Amino acid sequence: MSAPATPRPTTGPTLSPPVTTARTARVDWRIRFAVLSVVWGFSFLLIKVGTEAYAPFQVALGRVLSGALALLAVLLVRREPLPRGRRTWGHLFVAALLLNTIPFSLFSYAELSIPSSLAGICNATSPLWGMALSLVALSEDRPTRRRFAGLGLGFLGVLTVLGAWQGFSGIDAKGTALALLASLSYPVGWIYVRRTLASVPGSPVALTGAQLMLSTLQLLVVSALFTSAPASFPLWPTLSVVALGALGTGMALQMQYGLVTEVGPTTAQMVTYFIPVIATTAGVLILGEQLHWNTPVGAAIVLAGAALTQTRRR
Repeated sequence: MSAPATPRPTTGPTLSPPVTTARTARVDWRIRFAVLSVVWGFSFLLIKVGTEAYAPFQVALGRVLSGALALLAVLLVRREPLPRGRRTWGHLFVAALLLNTIPFSLFSYAELSIPSSLAGICNATSPLWGMALSLVALSEDRPTRRRFAGLGLGFLGVLTVLGAWQGFSGIDAKGTALALLASLSYPVGWIYVRRTLASVPGSPVALTGAQLMLSTLQLLVVSALFTSAPASFPLWPTLSVVALGALGTGMALQMQYGLVTEVGPTTAQMVTYFIPVIATTAGVLILGEQLHWNTPVGAAIVLAGAALTQTRRR
């Protein structure tokens, strides 16, 4: 659940986009864009269903494991090798922690107590966190009035979603804080990736596949230490976790790379602004989650602020 080519993603574990020449696509890019938006928008619903039967760490583990298997299958078909070098794998270990292990676990824990729609909206704050962090950590990202205005507008949107004028009544503070921390973890990870892995040779699929393998190992250790093995494997929660990784990571990343190559990173990154809309719609219509007026209004304000933070000088 993240957009490539910038250090300001939303929910996803990708590295820099490929620089290969675009190939003729069999399916129009607009259709693939819509499918990608739906897949990532439904991720929060799938997390919610998965936590009905599995511990949050186990949901995160199943997600990265199925995603890693999907990408490794792609590498096997393409006959592409995994990255080499201890230094590269060391950086990938940290990237896996920041972009997969921590945010996936936090979102799973958050959705134990907050609606999937709220988690999707919290995910949309990643560009806001990313802009704030990049002003400090990345010298090429200069502050502008418009970007500062976007940061303030986004903060106002978060307060609107949470119903600040009502004293945040009806909102689980812990769950919301965990979701916001998960969103913060993405830009932190992206800044690290940009500083350490931007020039590493290898395809994005190989790098991301290796990253997910390392995240799988991390979550295997954590799950073994802090959770007990599930007594059963209910159908729908199990399918939700598998789909979360295989579709939301494997298939979606392939579609994302194709979009970046075909229409450029700026257009491809616009998928970020459709994710909370779809997540909210899915939560209300399928899970029966309640929707108050301040939720869609606040989400729109958050997205407007995030859009302003992405503007750059020509």
